[in-house]
Amino acid sequence: MDLFHRESQGKDTRTGRDCQFCYRVDPDFTKRDPMDRLVLSMLDDTAAAHLTEDGYVKHRIAELLKKRALRGIDTNLLKSA
Repeated sequence: MDLFHRESQGKDTRTGRDCQFCYRVDPDFTKRDPMDRLVLSMLDDTAAAHLTEDGYVKHRIAELLKKRALRGIDTNLLKSA
C-alpha cells in the first residue's frame, strides 16, 4: 500500500439511527427524507448529531415548538392560579 492510502479502521461508513426526540415531537417525522431522520448512532439525540443540515434544522424547529408548547402550559397554569 502506498503513502496516499490510509488503512481502514472499520469505521469508514457512518451508521445512523432514527432520532427518537424528533420521532416523539415532530408529527411530520415519517414524511421526512430518510437521511434527514438519521443521527449518528454513537451520539445522543441532538440537533448536532443529525447527518444532514436539513435534519439539524428540523430538529431545532422541533425543539423550539416543544419549548413554546411548554411555555404555553406554564402561562395557562399561572392564569388559573
